[in-house]
Amino acid sequence: MMKLLRVGAAARGASLTVMVLALVGGAVPLQAQDAGADARLRKLEGEVRAIQRKVFPGADGKFFAPEITPTPGAAATTPGVPASTPVTDMLARMDSLERQLAGLTAQTEQNSNRIAQIEAKLAPPAPANADPAMAPSAGAPAASAANLSAMTGGAATPRPAPVATPTPALAPTPAPAARPAAAAAAAPKPVAPSAARVAAVRAVEKPSTGNAGDDEYSYGFRLWDAKLYPEAQQQLKLMVDKYPRDPKISYARNLLGRAYLDDGKPREAASWFLQNYQADKVGARAADSLLFLGESMRRLNDTNRACVALAEFARTYPAEAAGRLKGQYDQTRAGVKCPS
Repeated sequence: MMKLLRVGAAARGASLTVMVLALVGGAVPLQAQDAGADARLRKLEGEVRAIQRKVFPGADGKFFAPEITPTPGAAATTPGVPASTPVTDMLARMDSLERQLAGLTAQTEQNSNRIAQIEAKLAPPAPANADPAMAPSAGAPAASAANLSAMTGGAATPRPAPVATPTPALAPTPAPAARPAAAAAAAPKPVAPSAARVAAVRAVEKPSTGNAGDDEYSYGFRLWDAKLYPEAQQQLKLMVDKYPRDPKISYARNLLGRAYLDDGKPREAASWFLQNYQADKVGARAADSLLFLGESMRRLNDTNRACVALAEFARTYPAEAAGRLKGQYDQTRAGVKCPS
C-alpha cells in the first residue's frame, strides 16, 4: 500500500513539472513581444515630446487633453477582472501617439506656411522717387530725395549713366495721322552748330598717350576748360560709361557735374555730384562733389538739402574744410542761411 502511494506521488510531481515547463516556454515569446512593443512605445513618446517642445514650447510638458474620457453613466468595471491585457494597452497608446505625431507634423507645416505669407506681406515696398526737385534728367543717374536727405547712411551702389536719350515726358507728342503737315511743322528741328563752334571744338586737341581712359578724361577736361560745356558733358559721359573702373573715374564724375553746373543746369549737376560722393567716399574728388552738391542745392533754392550737404562735408572731411577747399566752403556757407 505504501509503495503504491509513493508511485502515485511521483507521477503527480512529474505532471506538475511538465505543466510548469509548458507555461514558462509559452511566456518567453510573450516577454519578447512585450519588450519590442515597449521599445517602440518609448521611441514614439520621445518623438512626440520633441515636436511638442518645438510647436508648443512650455515648462510643464502638458499640452494635450486625453483623447479617451470616461462615458458618463458607464458601468464600473468589476474589481479583479482586467479590461485588457498589457500588450493591448501598449498598442492603444502607440496608436494614439502616432495620431498625435501626424497632427503635429501637419500643424508645423501650416504654421511655417502662414509665417512665410506674413513675412511677405510685411516686406517694405521699394522706395519711390517722389521728389520732383531731384528727378534725374536724360543721361543722369537716379538721385532720390531719400538719398539726399539721408546722406549719412550707407553708400548706394553707383550705376553708369545711360546714353543721353529724350525721356517720354520731354519727347514731342506726335499729331494725329490725318494731319501729317501739322505734325511736321510742330516737330522741333535740330539746330546745327555754328561754324565758329565747330572750329572751336576742332581746335581742342585730343591727347593720345596710349592710356585710353586717361586720354578720354583729359579730352573732356580740355573741352570743359575751353567752356564747351555740352561737348564736355558728352565726352565725360563717354569716359564714365566706357571706363567705370579707371583711376580717374572720381575725377570724371565730379568734372561731369561741374560741366552741368557751369552750363546753368544745377539739377543734373546735383545728380552726378551725389553719385560720385556715394560711389566712393574716399575717392579723389568725393569731398569736392559733396561740397558742389551743397552749391547745386543752393542754386536750386533748396536750403534744407544745401545745409545737409554742407554739414556732412564739414563732418566727413574736416581736413579739406580747413585746407584745400576752405575758400570754396566758406563762400558756399556764406550764401546759405543754415541753423547754427
